Amino acid sequence: MLQSRLSCSLLARNVFGRGGRWWHFALIFAVLLWVSTSTLTPRRFRFRVFKSSRPVGGPRSPVIRLPGGPNDLWTGRANEVRKAFAHAYRGYQRHALPYDELMPLTGGRVNNFHGWGVSMYDSLDTMWLMGLDDMFYDTMEDLAGQKFDLPPGEYAHFFEVVIRYLGGILSAYALSEDPRLLKQAEMLGEKLLPAFNTPSGFPVWGVNTRTGDTTYGGHDAQATTCMAEAFSNQMEFKYLAHITGNAKFFEATEKPMKAMYGREHIMHGGLFAKMWDLRTGKPNQTDFTAAGCTDSAYEYFLKQWLMTGQKELKMRDLYVRSANAIIEHLLYVGPRRQLLYSTDLNNGAATHHFQHLTCFLPALLALGTHTPGLKLSENEKKRHQWAAEGLANTCWVVYADTTSGLSPDKFVMEKWGEPERGRWVERVAEWEEAQAQNMKLGTLPPGVKDVKPEGEEKARGYTASADMYLLRPEVVETFYIMWRTTGDVKWRERGWAVFQALEKNTKTKYGYTSVRYVDDRNYKPYQKDDMPSWFLAETLKYLFLLFTDEELVPLDKWVFNTEAHPLPVFNWTKKEIEDYGIDVS
Repeated sequence: MLQSRLSCSLLARNVFGRGGRWWHFALIFAVLLWVSTSTLTPRRFRFRVFKSSRPVGGPRSPVIRLPGGPNDLWTGRANEVRKAFAHAYRGYQRHALPYDELMPLTGGRVNNFHGWGVSMYDSLDTMWLMGLDDMFYDTMEDLAGQKFDLPPGEYAHFFEVVIRYLGGILSAYALSEDPRLLKQAEMLGEKLLPAFNTPSGFPVWGVNTRTGDTTYGGHDAQATTCMAEAFSNQMEFKYLAHITGNAKFFEATEKPMKAMYGREHIMHGGLFAKMWDLRTGKPNQTDFTAAGCTDSAYEYFLKQWLMTGQKELKMRDLYVRSANAIIEHLLYVGPRRQLLYSTDLNNGAATHHFQHLTCFLPALLALGTHTPGLKLSENEKKRHQWAAEGLANTCWVVYADTTSGLSPDKFVMEKWGEPERGRWVERVAEWEEAQAQNMKLGTLPPGVKDVKPEGEEKARGYTASADMYLLRPEVVETFYIMWRTTGDVKWRERGWAVFQALEKNTKTKYGYTSVRYVDDRNYKPYQKDDMPSWFLAETLKYLFLLFTDEELVPLDKWVFNTEAHPLPVFNWTKKEIEDYGIDVS
C-alpha cells in the first residue's frame, strides 16, 4: 500500500509539480475538446458534450423493427417511412446544408427562407419521434451558433419563420429538453417581436431580424394582411411565454386575438374575412374561405384552447362559432358522386373551387369532436363528425382517381343547376326529414359515405385546375387524426397507398420532389426539382405516426402546430394568469 501511494505521489509530481507543467496538459485537453466538438471537425471524430436525456413522460420513439411476421405489418410500414425520411434528410445534409432546401433532382441547393437552414429546424422533432438520435444531435451541432440575422433591407417572412423555425425549435425543446434550443427560441422570439408594432397589433408581413425594421411585403400600399398570417402565431408565442416567463411574448400575440373575441367582426353568419387592415384591425373585404389565407387561423382557434389546458373559454367559443359557420356556409356536395367539399364565397357567391390545402379541415373537425370539453350539442357533434368523414373521403378519392395515385393541388367542383341544392346543410336537412318519415335514403346523409375511385375524368365530378402535387401534408394529416379518433383501419390503408405513390413517382437519387401532370395516362408525372421543408416536417411525420401502433404523440397531451410541430398541453400558473392578464372566464 505504501509503495502504491509513493508511485501516485511521484506521478503527480512529474505531471504537475516540475516547473508548473500542469497547464500544458490543461491546454492540450482544451484543444482536444474543441476539436472533438467543433462543427469544423468531421463527425466521426467528435463527441457530444450536451447530449440530453429523453424527458420523463414525453413522447417516446418506438423500437423500429423490420417485419418478422403478420403482426409486424404496420411496424414494417412505419420503418419504410423512417427510411424515406433518412434518405431525404441525408440528401439534404450532403448536398444542401446549410442552405434552406435541397434540389432533389440535381443535388443543388436553394435558399427560400432566409438561408438559416429551414430544413434542419423543420426536421428536428421528426428525427426525435423516429428515434434518429444520432441524426438529431448531428443536426443540433449543425445549427449551433445560428443568430438569425439578416442584412439591412432584407426581411424575414414573419408567418413562415414562426411556424417553421420557431415552431420547430420549441417542439424539439419540448421533446428533448436541450437547453440550447430554449436559448435559440427566446433569441428568435425577441427578434420577431417588432413585427407586432402596428397600430392594430396585427403582425406585419416581414421584419428585419437585426435592425427591427418592418415591411408590409406585397401588401405595402394597402397595409393589409391575410387572416392566417395575423392569427397563426399564438401557439408558438404563448408557449414561449410559458417556458421563459416573459410576459411580452404573450402580450404581443394576444393583442390580435382580442379583436376576434367580440362579435363586431363576424361576417356572413360567423365567418371571418380573408383580408384585414393592419392599421385598424378590421376586415377590409368580403371574401370568405377555409383554404389558403385563412386555414391555419381557424385551426389555431381550437388548438390554442387545447394547448393552454382548455381554460381560455373565449377561444373555445370562437372555434365552435367559426366551425359551425364553415359547415353552414362553405360546405357543398356534388350532384353525381356526392363529393363533399369546402369552397370559397366571393361577395356571397360560391366559387365551387376546392384546394388540397383545405384538406386540413376534416382533421380539425375530428380533433374537435374528439375533445369532450368542447361541449358541442348533440346535433353539432353529429354534423361535425359527418363533415369530417365526408371531407376526408373526398380528400382521399382525389388521390385514388388519378393514374399516379397523387392528388392535384386545386380543383373546380361540379355544381348543381340550382345553387342552393348543393349546400350540404340543405341536403342533410332533407335527409333528416326523410329519416323522420321512415323513408329509406341510406344510413348516412349525402356526402358522407365512402366513394369508389373513378378512372374516367368526365365522371369524376370535378376537374383539376392545378395538375401538380407539391408533397403537401394536409391529406395524410387528416388520415392520421381520423385513424386516432375513429380507429377505422381504412385511413391507415389509404395512407399506405399514398406513401407507395410517393415512392413510385417522387423519389429521386437525392431525396423526393414535387411533381406535375399527376394524371397523364401515357407518362409518369414530371419531376420539378424542389423538396419543400414541410415534406420532412409534416408529410413523412404524419405517415410515420399513422403506421405506429403506439400513440407516440397522445392527442390529449400534445397539440400539433400548423407545421406539424407538437407542443405540449400546459396550464397557466396563477402567477402567469395575474402577470399576463389572462382571461380564463
